[in-house]
Amino acid sequence: MNVSVIVTVKNEGEAIRPLLDSLIEQTRQPDEIIICDGGSVDSTIEVLTEYQAWLPLTVIVAPGANISEGRNQAIAAAQGPIVAGTDAGVVLSPTWLEDIIAPIEAGKAPVVSGWFEPDPFTDFEVVMGNTVLPGRQDVNPELFLPSSRSVAFLKSAWEAVGGYPEWLDYSEDLIFDLALREKYGAFPFADTAVAYFRPRGSLRSFFRQYYFYARGDGKANLWRKRHVIRYVTYLLGFPFLLRLIWQGRKPGVPLLVLGVGAYCRRPAERLWDDTWGWRPPARLRAFALIPIIRLVGDVAKMAGYPVGVWWRMRHRNTL
Repeated sequence: MNVSVIVTVKNEGEAIRPLLDSLIEQTRQPDEIIICDGGSVDSTIEVLTEYQAWLPLTVIVAPGANISEGRNQAIAAAQGPIVAGTDAGVVLSPTWLEDIIAPIEAGKAPVVSGWFEPDPFTDFEVVMGNTVLPGRQDVNPELFLPSSRSVAFLKSAWEAVGGYPEWLDYSEDLIFDLALREKYGAFPFADTAVAYFRPRGSLRSFFRQYYFYARGDGKANLWRKRHVIRYVTYLLGFPFLLRLIWQGRKPGVPLLVLGVGAYCRRPAERLWDDTWGWRPPARLRAFALIPIIRLVGDVAKMAGYPVGVWWRMRHRNTL
């Protein structure tokens, strides 16, 4: 069966080259690659045009299109029955396409979850990746919802659930996944179909990323219980512990240390393996960053979620 790889881009410029190079190196070559550009004003189109000499690449230019609209336009233009989706900013393992479409070609499922792993360039990015991203051993394949940087599905399945939600600018892949899960059940998990991507390189960019993720959760009415628990923890539990410490009561400090330790335990375990051989000062600094990154991420989520909820309330009659 013909296979179409779809991607959305905007102002990627030279940064799109590693993805395109990794597509050239695939053991199973796609029959077509459709990239929807959301209105780049840099050299992105020129770079894509250059790669048309080596790849079966079609470029759709859709100025102003959000990610969902771009994906839907690219999928609608796909000629083959199988669609494999990924994102700009990633590098695909050589067997990514072969592995992610294998269950579909075998007739086992209409949707397949791929996997993703961090590709850090700096020490900070090593800590970021281990802090915010799950390891392969951390996920339950039966419950795992794929990121759209590594997913494959039948075009007919995309049509059956109405495509990606174009009213949503972030968390759109989760809504799409949940619709597919409701219709088709659990997806096969192709953990060897790996998309490598670079984690955020600063706390500022990380805050911005998680703010928009949480805003998307609020718009889509996702993970309400998780967000409520976070607000209760930070607005009630944390001040209560600080009050105990301020008053000099014995349980305060131990409870705070235990709480922070439990919250950072799994990232610390992942980081322990990835920093084996680092010099002690650098390794100590790395572990000290874990609670800071978690705190920044939580504050970003608490700031973004109510903005999304407010948006949903104002648009409830149109959703």
